[in-house]
Order: sequence, then structure tokens, then C-alpha cells
Amino acid sequence: MKNKVKITSQFWSRYRNLVRTEMIPYQWAVLNDVAGIKIERERNDSSIPNEKSHAIENFKIAAGKAKGTHYGWTFQDSDVYKWLEAVAYSLREKMDPELEKKALEVIDLVAEAQEPDGYLDTFYSILGLEWRYKRLAGSHELYCMGHFIEAAVAYYEATGNEKVLTVAKKCADNIYENFGLEEGKIHGYDGHEEIEIGLLRLYHVTTNEKYLELAKFFLTERGKHPNFFKEQAAVYEGPNALNGIEDMPDTYFQNHEPVKNQTTAEGHAVRVVYMCTALADLAATTGDKELYDICKRLWENITSKRMFITGGIGSTVIGESFTLDYDLPNDTMYCETCAAIGLIFFARQMLRIKPKAEYADVMERALYNCALAGMALDGKHFFYVNPLEVNPLKSKMDPTKSHVKPVRPSWLGCACCPPNLARMVASLDDYVYTVGEDAIYVNLYVASESCFELSSGSINIEQDNEFPWDDKTKIKINNISLKNMPVGLRYPYWADGLELSINGKTQDYEIKAGYILIDVPAYTEFNLELSFDVKIRRYYANPAVSDDVGKVAVGRGPFIYCLESVDNGEMLQCIELLKDSKLEYKWNPEILNGVGIIEGNGKRINTTKDELYSVTSYSYTDTKLKFIPYYAWANRGENEMMVWVRES
Repeated sequence: MKNKVKITSQFWSRYRNLVRTEMIPYQWAVLNDVAGIKIERERNDSSIPNEKSHAIENFKIAAGKAKGTHYGWTFQDSDVYKWLEAVAYSLREKMDPELEKKALEVIDLVAEAQEPDGYLDTFYSILGLEWRYKRLAGSHELYCMGHFIEAAVAYYEATGNEKVLTVAKKCADNIYENFGLEEGKIHGYDGHEEIEIGLLRLYHVTTNEKYLELAKFFLTERGKHPNFFKEQAAVYEGPNALNGIEDMPDTYFQNHEPVKNQTTAEGHAVRVVYMCTALADLAATTGDKELYDICKRLWENITSKRMFITGGIGSTVIGESFTLDYDLPNDTMYCETCAAIGLIFFARQMLRIKPKAEYADVMERALYNCALAGMALDGKHFFYVNPLEVNPLKSKMDPTKSHVKPVRPSWLGCACCPPNLARMVASLDDYVYTVGEDAIYVNLYVASESCFELSSGSINIEQDNEFPWDDKTKIKINNISLKNMPVGLRYPYWADGLELSINGKTQDYEIKAGYILIDVPAYTEFNLELSFDVKIRRYYANPAVSDDVGKVAVGRGPFIYCLESVDNGEMLQCIELLKDSKLEYKWNPEILNGVGIIEGNGKRINTTKDELYSVTSYSYTDTKLKFIPYYAWANRGENEMMVWVRES
């Protein structure tokens, strides 16, 4: 089944062009250590390597093309692989001979660095192959190979390049020979889930059952032997593979109990959602109801009790982890960009199992807010952490908030987020629809021209809108097939009403699992128009979220909004939004590449008192408040920011 989605959205075309013309070339320069930038540590930790990337150089050394030793994290290879995957999607959208030439050079280099038996990891190829697969808690060998397999499949599907797929299959075959339940194989798994995603993608393109079998083994074996990582570390004498990481709690690795028994999202947030992505893919692929039930439990826990309003996840810098239900602090949280992207991956796979608008709603929330905030408007500065409240002085002076950056660095010592975001934005066309033989579902209202090739014929769908700013969309559906085709239109959570017309006539509709199903007969063309009632919304957190009691967050459409001190003055904690203030939405083309802003009336605590503590109550001054979309903050210099505002 070959599907083609061409994104025409003005909003998203800008970002995708930014990936192609700025992010990919910039990241290539960084990976080759010629960008001339300062690499920052993502928090105050002197052990974080930040002198250079060295990622391409590691491959050259492993391939015997350069002298030297390995530099950087054990997972440094994955930066190159995610860059290659972003290139694949960019080439799928628009061929570029110069970019393709660079990609082919990387593929050749990776092939040369690969060991004869298929093993692929520059850390151990350079520092000692005898230690491979022997400290899996921190070695990230399978994690990196999973990212390469993902990139290889994407590049093969985009260009038909057989060489990259051959390298990926050799890599997966080596893993298959070394891991499994059979005697003599390793009854274990990587400390960081990812290989499972890669193996399933390889299965989808090759239909080789052993890759499906191996992915299932890694997922179902996890947690059966919680001491696995510690036992490996006790006898390991090789190079430093994040020594000491195995002393983290078992929950950090989702290793505390078998996956089938897990009911809450525990540990490192990115690991959790990568595990869930693979579980949901496996459930969708096999139709396994038990796996889907596991996914539903974890999904429900994350999205109803452990997710920030921006779609961010991860409540603490310690282990970049979940903590407990409703623990959602605004200025010490983690909300890693990669975690939001992983949540989007998870949502997409859940939609494959069962099209429910709640999955697409979360996907959209994370996409337009936490994930998009991970990059500056210039495509050359990036957040690792996406806070909901920032005071630049506290970030500099309080060691517990060193991970909370007031501006985006040019690059990070742990550089997983920038190339992850590049591949996410470049592959956005894969997220707009869920396509099956019996129905097509519109998940995201993104202007686009699409053709879906089904066994019964083809379905063409064209979306014409100015989303995410507009409140209308036109959808043309042309069913050139032998059977009727239901098309599901998502009723988004942020709409207070929806009017539907078909071929110019207003229609009544029913909502099923959050979608309006339109049956399009064979060889019929429908012209739909959706008009959404998009109001400015005030959001209130569950009172169990102690940090947000008495506070309000403002949103419109898919966007969550925030205050910045550049618009509202310093000491944002002194601002209150009036309950009875009418909030007004205005389009401002002059700032932040054009954004919708929200204005309203508030009051500000006067800060003229000198006493630290006083028996005199606060006095207030009336003030005007200006909110901007959260994704666009920190693009006008260093300043304070706040999402949750006190309401009075």
C-alpha cells in the first residue's frame, strides 16, 4: 500500500523547509565538528562531554579511515542515525542531489564501520569488541542499532537504496544470533528501549518473522530478571559504559516487573514511551488484545495523571523520570523534547490499533506545544528541557534548576533532541492520517494533498485551511475505488462546536470515538467544510496538582499560551489574571514570525516593600496581560516565562 501525503500548510511548510535548509545542514556541521559553536551541558554536571560532537569522527576511526579514540556518550552514534532519518524524509518530500550525496557518504561510512558479523557500534569497535553486549544497562548498543535500523528503513522507503537496508538486516541478524531464550543466547535487553521500534519497522518492510519475534522477545523479557543489569556490571571490566547507571532504581529501566504487570509509567520518560510505542506497534501488527490492554493502562496513567498541559512528560531531573500521579511541578520538571516526541510516536501507534480521537488529541497537544518548543524559530538553537515556568536568575544560581534554560543553546552535550525533532517534523506527513483498508481517519487538520492506494482503488483527500490559526477547513474527498470508504473527521478537544457541510449543504452528524464518520460512496467526490467554534479557553488543573491550585492556563485551538516578561514586565509571579476579564485574540504578524496573541486584564502586586516579611497585605495595580503561544517563547532574548498564572 503506497500512500503519499504532500503537506501544503503555510505553518508546517515553514518548519519543514527550516529542517531542510537550516537544521539538516547545521546539524551536519555540528556532527563533523565544523560548526564553530559552543556546546552546552544540559545541566550542571561536569561529566557531560561537551568539547565537541565527534560523532562522524567516531565512525571514521571505527572504519579505519582515521586515527584516534572514541569521544562522547556511548549513544553518540544515534545522533548520526537520526540525522540520516531526517534526511530520508526530506528527500522523500523533495529530492536534493547534494543532500543525497552526503547521505550516501554516511551510509558508506556506516557500512565500513560495521563488523563482518553485522555488529554495529563505534564505542566497542574502537575500545574493545570483546566487551560488546556485556554492560547493557548503559552501553546503548541495541539503542543505537535500533536508531540505525529506523533510519535505514526510512531511507530505503524514500529512495529504494538497497545498501542501507542490507546493512540494517546484517545488524538485526547479529542481534538475533546473540539474544533470545535459546541456550547460549543472552536473556536480556538494552537499558534504553529503541531496538524494539527499529526491529518492528524492519519487519514491516521485509516481512521477515524473526524480526517480529525478536522485538516481542525484548518487550516481554523485560522485567523478568530485575538484577540482569547489576549481574552484568559485577563482572564487567571493559571501557566506561555509563558505569554506575545500573545502580539506578529498577523502575528507571522499566525493569521492576514484567511489562504485562506494569500499570503506571515509571522511570526515565523517554524509555517509557519508546517501550510503549513498540508495544502498541506490536499490538497493532499482531492483533494481540493483551498487549493493547497493557498499552491502554500505561496510556491512561500518563495522559490523565502524569502529563503536563503542554504534552510534556517527566517530572524530575533525577533520572529524567516520572515520579507519582499529579506531581507536575512547573519550574523543576523535565519535559524533555525527546519525551514529547516519544509520546507522539506512542499516540500514532495507538491510532493504528483503534482510531480514537483522544490519541490524536494528545498527539496534537504534544506536537504543537512541548515538541515544537524544543527548537528556536531559526532552527539552530534547541531545548533539551521544556519548562512551564522560568526565572533566568534561578536557572543560573539554583543548582536544582540548572537544567531549566532561559534560552535555547546552540547544541547540547547530550544531543539526542535536535536530530529527533528534525526527523519528527520531516516525517509529519505520516501522522496526519490513519489509513486502513476499511476507513481513513483525519487526525490532524494540516493543509495537504494526499493519495492513498488501497486494494480496492485509490482515495484522494485534499485539505485546504490556514490551521492552526484558522477555524475552518475545506476537505475534498475523491473516492476512485470499488467500494464505499468511510472517512473519519476528528472532533478536536479544543472545539466548543462544529458545523459540517457536504457539497454546500449543512449536515447533522454523529460522533463515534471522537470522529465524525462520513461514508463516501465508490466513484464519488465529496466537498466538505468544517467550521469549528474556537474559543479562548481557561484550563484548570486537578486540585491534586499542588503547584497549580488557584492558577489558570490559557489556550486557544491546539496551542497553550504563556506570559513572557518581555511583554508583561519582570516578576511574573506578581501577576494575576482577573476571573471576569474578557480575553481577546488578535493576529500579530510583526512578532515571532506571526502569531496569534491573547490579551486580557489583570492586576499586579506592588513590589515597593523592603521587608522580607510584613503584617501588611499586598496592594495591587491594574495591568494588561499579553499571552503568546508557548512554542514561541524564548525567541526574544533571555527573560522570564510562565504558563500557569494565578487567578483572582
